[in-house]
Amino acid sequence: MSKDISRRQALALGLAGAGSLAVGVAGLGARGWPPSGTPSTNRTEGPSATWAEPAVLTSAQGVLDVELRLAPTQVQIGDQMATMLTYNGTVPGPTLHLRPGDLLRVHLVNDLDEATNLHTHGLLVSPAGNSDNPFVRVGPGESFDYAIELPDDHPQGIFWYHPHHHGLVADQVFAGLYGAIVVDDADWTASPPRVVVVSDTTISSGRVAQASGMDRMQGRTGRTVLTNGLISPALTAPEGSTQRLLVINACTSRYLDLEHVGHQLRLYGLDSGALSPPPTRTRVVLPPGGRADLGVEVPAGSTTLLAHAYDRGAAGMGMMGGGSLAGSDATILTLTTGGDQVSSAPSAARSAPTDLRDAEVTRSRTLTFSMGMGGMQGMQFLIDGQAFDPERVDQQVRLGTVEEWTIRNSTMMNHPFHLHVWPMQVVETSGARVDAVEVRDVVDVPPGGQTVVRVAFSRYAGSTVYHCHILDHEDLGMMGVIAAQ
Repeated sequence: MSKDISRRQALALGLAGAGSLAVGVAGLGARGWPPSGTPSTNRTEGPSATWAEPAVLTSAQGVLDVELRLAPTQVQIGDQMATMLTYNGTVPGPTLHLRPGDLLRVHLVNDLDEATNLHTHGLLVSPAGNSDNPFVRVGPGESFDYAIELPDDHPQGIFWYHPHHHGLVADQVFAGLYGAIVVDDADWTASPPRVVVVSDTTISSGRVAQASGMDRMQGRTGRTVLTNGLISPALTAPEGSTQRLLVINACTSRYLDLEHVGHQLRLYGLDSGALSPPPTRTRVVLPPGGRADLGVEVPAGSTTLLAHAYDRGAAGMGMMGGGSLAGSDATILTLTTGGDQVSSAPSAARSAPTDLRDAEVTRSRTLTFSMGMGGMQGMQFLIDGQAFDPERVDQQVRLGTVEEWTIRNSTMMNHPFHLHVWPMQVVETSGARVDAVEVRDVVDVPPGGQTVVRVAFSRYAGSTVYHCHILDHEDLGMMGVIAAQ
């Protein structure tokens, strides 16, 4: 791994290292990806597509070496072809299967006509140098070598990767740039879990639609909901089996209010936090960027995993009219009986995270989401009255301490709060104390409300960011810099 670099150096950085390309055990060629420059397609056969998942790249002997190449690609969405942005020619990109203690080396090649970078969302890894550094800039036609080292005690769970270059995040994710990361000790050769990457987009005249100013202010919501790049795919499994669904909300703004219609969901974990024993739930809500490790029993006949419309506030924020941002229902997948796939539920419960409710709190802070007019730039989205500035440190924390943060929302819209590197334990939401140990890296903050979390800054010196995970709001300034030493 390279030495640490300053944020100013990182912002000017274009190319770092040569790097060699190797692929994991289930590498690129195993799924028939074409060589660079050859068009590829995602196939669906309409509203009832056959279930399919991204290629899985698995670490070997403690290392996963992979190239991720970003490029515009023709993909098939339902009954139409469209140009989207892809990692290695597919939407989503390949699933990265890692184990605690692994080294992930990514040779990121940017064949776009704009800058980008890579964020490994939820991984508990260093934010410095060529690790999970949101200040790196990879320009058009350039490449960058990431080396991301997972600690030996890294929690097992579901994570994901996507671009994080400020000002372009929402556009690039909405256009197709996202993929799953799974960290566990399991052997997937016999009964792998089902990776379920949920996203949304809007296709217009064969391309991803551009967002209007109002779309960005509200947080854009795509007209088409995709599951692993497909529309409402049908997953076939034996009656009575339990299928483990690793669900990622990769939407730019859409909340997923999930229900296995007529049946219960077994909840093994949320984000990087395991729940032990796993409870059963009728509904599970995932904000943008959130994940859930779910178990569903396959009943006779056909059932649906549905995302209900979720009211995330009022458009216009009381200043310019507008209505609810509830959206509409969407079918994530249908579950049908058949085949001989065995159950894919975890064979043993994962370790529960450390409970911080009795920890000594070194410092308390309050962060406030707000909005304001920005002159020629229109509406600004702010934290503590300030728009994002990469050269300003907003929060300075000390390693080895536990802090309590109150995140307040003075607007009329929900804002999901995401902190890089350090997971948060939710201790209070909407004025009610949380009895269970809920560890998240994205926590929802309701309109006019607040959420209280505790954070253990136990390791990793360096600078990173926290922000609203409605990605348009992040791009419009709702982000801050945190430095740990």
